[in-house]
Amino acid sequence: MAVAEEEGVNYQVVLYIKEPPDRATLEKIVAGLEDPVEDLVRKDSKFKKLELNPDDYVNNPKRVVEILVKHKQLLQRPVIVKGKKAIIGRPKDRIKDFIL
Repeated sequence: MAVAEEEGVNYQVVLYIKEPPDRATLEKIVAGLEDPVEDLVRKDSKFKKLELNPDDYVNNPKRVVEILVKHKQLLQRPVIVKGKKAIIGRPKDRIKDFIL
């Protein structure tokens, strides 16, 4: 958000826990994602607790959407969407080049 503010770019924040993206939105994000699709899934303690296998999501947009519909907390963030394209905003210095 700070990068967008510094550059004077209008943006919208989606609080993914309160308003999680639905299947259609996730499919659009995945379709336009410039990063590997598996990077959209956080491989954190919840991922491990669910005993998920990271290899199941490599180059598998359908599986990524399925897991994110079921477990919204696994969505890597921030996700920056501009038009039909999307990136994961980590590291944050990627955001400036993307939004301008």
